[in-house]
Amino acid sequence: MGAVLKSVTASFSVFAVICLLSGGRAVADENEFHGDYSKLSGIIIPGFASTQLRAWSMLDCPYSPLDFNPLDLVWLDTTKLLSAVNCWYKCMVLDPYNQTDHPECKSRPDSGLSAITELDPGYITGPLSTVWKEWLKWCVEFGIEANAIVAVPYDWRLSPTKLEERDLYFHKLKLTFETALKLRGGPSIVFAHSMGNNVFRYFLEWLRLEIAPKHYLEWLDRHIHAYFAVGAPLLGSVEAIKSTLSGVTFGLPISEGTARLLSNSFPSSLWLMPFSKNCKGENTFWTHFSGGAAKKDKRVYHCSNEEYQSKYSGWPTNIINIEIPSTNVTETALANMTSMECGLPTLLSFTAREIADGTLFKAIEDYDPDSKRVLHQLKKLYHDDPVMNPLTPWERPPIKNVFCIYGAHLKTEVGYYFAPSGKPYPDNWIITDIIYEIEGSLVSRSGTVVDGNPGPITGDETVPYHSLSWCKNWLGPKVNITMAPQPEHDGSDVQVELNVEHEHGSDIIANMTKAPRVKYITFYEDSESIPGKRTAVWELDKTNHRNIVRSPVLMRELWLQMWHDIQPGAKSKFVTKAKRGPLRDADCYWDYGKACCAWQEYCEYRYSFGDVHLGQSCRLRNTSADMLLQYI
Repeated sequence: MGAVLKSVTASFSVFAVICLLSGGRAVADENEFHGDYSKLSGIIIPGFASTQLRAWSMLDCPYSPLDFNPLDLVWLDTTKLLSAVNCWYKCMVLDPYNQTDHPECKSRPDSGLSAITELDPGYITGPLSTVWKEWLKWCVEFGIEANAIVAVPYDWRLSPTKLEERDLYFHKLKLTFETALKLRGGPSIVFAHSMGNNVFRYFLEWLRLEIAPKHYLEWLDRHIHAYFAVGAPLLGSVEAIKSTLSGVTFGLPISEGTARLLSNSFPSSLWLMPFSKNCKGENTFWTHFSGGAAKKDKRVYHCSNEEYQSKYSGWPTNIINIEIPSTNVTETALANMTSMECGLPTLLSFTAREIADGTLFKAIEDYDPDSKRVLHQLKKLYHDDPVMNPLTPWERPPIKNVFCIYGAHLKTEVGYYFAPSGKPYPDNWIITDIIYEIEGSLVSRSGTVVDGNPGPITGDETVPYHSLSWCKNWLGPKVNITMAPQPEHDGSDVQVELNVEHEHGSDIIANMTKAPRVKYITFYEDSESIPGKRTAVWELDKTNHRNIVRSPVLMRELWLQMWHDIQPGAKSKFVTKAKRGPLRDADCYWDYGKACCAWQEYCEYRYSFGDVHLGQSCRLRNTSADMLLQYI
C-alpha cells in the first residue's frame, strides 16, 4: 500500500483524453462511439490518499495554537500535523472493527475538482502535493469546458462495502455517469490511477447486481466509451503487507509505529494486498440470483491445480519470510517452516495466496496482537463481501475500449524478511532484508542473488511487474507489438511485430533490440480483437508509479489515440506509431548546436514579448490541429 500511496501525486494524462472533448465524428465502427465527441465527459477516479479529507468536528488541541474546526483540512495539512500531531491522528484514525470515527473528531472527503488538485495548498507545500493541478492547466489550454471534467473523490480509508454503506458512493457514481450523459449527451471516458482501478472494478460488479441482467451491458455501452487503467495493482502490491507489519510513513513527519497504527485502522489497506492469479472467488452474480448468497459457509477461494504445483503463487518469490520463536509453534506455522533448529528462531515463508487467505496472520497470531484485527477485516470486509471478493484476479472489464498503461524496468520490491524487534506493538517487527526484482534476477538489499522465478521485465518501483502486467491477459489471440522511442522521433528506431500469437494466461514479451540510454514505449495492441472489444497495453520504460501520470509522453500518446479515433478517415483501430513530432509550443526548443529551433519541419523562431530565453521563442509553425492530421 505504501507505494501505491505514491499515487498521491499521481495522474496527469486523463486530460489528454478529456482534452479531445472538443468535437469531431467517430469512426463508423462497432467499437466506437457513433456521435459528436464534444459530448463526451471525463470521469476521474483518484488513487489511494489522493483525495483531501476535511474535519467535520470541533477539536481543541492542547499545547497547540491550532485547533480543528469544521471544513479544516486534515489530509493533508502538514502545518497542523507538525504542531498538533495527536489531534491530527484523532481526525485520521478509524476504529479497525467498525470503521467509525474517533469519538473526538471525524473527517469526510472533500468534493469536486478542488479535492484532488492539491492535497496541501500553499506556497511551499502546494507544488509538493500537486495531484491534478497541471492537468487542469492542460485542459484549459485546449479550451475544454468545465462541465466536461468530473472528479469522483472518495474516502480512501474505507473498505468498498463501507463506502457504499456510509456514503452511498457507488450509487452516487452511477448517478454521475447518468448525469454526465444527460448533461453532455454522450458517454464518459473513465480514467483511474492506482487504487482508483480497484474502486472502479468494484463499481462494475456492484452495478451488475443493481441493474437487471439484460440491461447491464446496455448501460455500460451507453454510459462508458473507454476505460484507461494507469498503474493498476491488478494482483495487489507487496508494499501493502509491508505497511501492515511495520508501517510506512509516506514521507510524513511521523514514526513508523504511528504510520502502522494509522494504516491498520484503514480497512482499505487490505484492498491492496497481493494475491494469487490462480485462485478465484465465487460468482457472486449467479450466487445472488440462485439464492446461494444466504449460505453462511462460503468457500473463499477456488484454486486451480497450478497453484499447488508451482512455486510462489505465480509471483517471483515468497512475499513474506518472518522469524518467530521456535517454542509454541502453531500447526499453521509448522506447515510454512523453511528451517528449524532447537532454540533458534523459526523462519516461516508465505506466498501471495497465504497472505490473501489469512494463513500468514493465523501463523503469527500468538506473536502479533494486530493479527486478530486483520483476520476479522479480511473475512468480514473482503472474503464475505456481498458483491465480490476483491482479492481475486480481474478478468477484462466488459467495456468496449480498454487501455492498460504502466511503467516498467525499474527496481521494485517483491519480498521481505521480518524479525521480532523486542519492542511492543506497533514496533514489534523490523525488516531485516528486502528482495528486489532487477531485470531478470532477484537481488536482496545486501546485494545477494536470491532464488525464485524472476521475469524478464520489472515493475514501476511500487507495484511488481507480475501485478501490473496481468492486463495482458485481456488482449486478443493475436497481438501487434510496436516499440518506439519515448521522445519525439523520425521513425527510424521504430520496431514492429505483427500478428504475434497470444495464449490467454501467458505473458507476451517484445523480442526487440533497445539502444542504450534510450527510453522506449512498447505498445501491445489487438490484431484480432475479442468480438466487439478493443484492448491495448502500453509499457513505458523507466517510468515510476508516481510519475507515470505526469509524463508528457503518456499525455501525447493518449491525445493522439483519441484524436485518431474521432477522425472519419481513420483506417486502423490504433494510431500510427511511425513518427512523433512536437504537438505544442512547449514541445519546441532551441538547438544550440545548430543555432536554430529544433524540429524545423514543425517549429520556427517567433519571438513574443515576455520571452526570456531562446527556447521560449520556438513555437509551432502550424496549429496543433494541423499537426495532428498526419496521425490519421
